[in-house]
This record gives sequence, structure tokens and C-alpha cells, in this order.
Amino acid sequence: MDTQVFPDMIERLREAGIPVTFPRLAIARVLFTHPVHVSAEQVLERVREIAPDIARGTVYNTLNLFVEKGMLRELIVDPTRVYYDSTTTPHHHYYDVTTGELWDVPVGQLRVVGTPDLPAGAVLEDIDVIVRVRRRAA
Repeated sequence: MDTQVFPDMIERLREAGIPVTFPRLAIARVLFTHPVHVSAEQVLERVREIAPDIARGTVYNTLNLFVEKGMLRELIVDPTRVYYDSTTTPHHHYYDVTTGELWDVPVGQLRVVGTPDLPAGAVLEDIDVIVRVRRRAA
């Protein structure tokens, strides 16, 4: 992979305070070329098309770093499924429990009005709404 082709990805990593490495750049290419909702395994599969020798641990560590730096949102849709969303602005999601597909609820179709009273000493970090759907049986 020629790093000259992705100066915007390099700049994005640098702006987040992340040192640029070949594996991070390959992972960024998978995540930030266009909006995605992907699992870590899907990222690993796609990155290995670019960099076949990349380690699973490198992908997981980089995903965690990107979440920590605010470049990705981590969405826990059920106890066994975590997705990474490259769109970090507040928005909500549909999740098809049959297929595992995750996609955005169109802006303006769902609003959260108000917030609950928080426990003493707690501050609101985020509100994630995941609308779970299932395909109708034929």
C-alpha cells in the first residue's frame, strides 16, 4: 500500500495524536474511506486484503485506540456483538437480529427527549438507541 495515496488518512491519524504506522494506516483505510458499521472480525478480514500479515491483536488494539481517541464509536448491540461505527456524531441505529446487519436511523426520524436522573456523582457520557428489528417470516 502506497502511503502517498492516503495523505488525508495520515493527517487524520496525526490530528488525533496517533503515530502513523503501516498497520494503523491500513486499518484507517478500511474504516474511514466511507461510513461503515463493522465488527472487529470484519475489519481484520478487510485489512488482510491490504496487509495479509497483520495480526489480530494489532487490529483489536488499534480499534480500541481509535475509540479512545474519538475516531470511532463502539456499539454493543448484544453481549456477543460489538460493532464499530466510523460516524462519531450522535445518531441512532437499526439492528437486524436475524442477519446481524446494522445501519443508521435516518436523521430526524427518532428523537430522544430529556434524560433520566443520573445517580449521584455520575455524568452523562452518551445515549445510544438501537432499534432491534427482525425480518417477518414468509
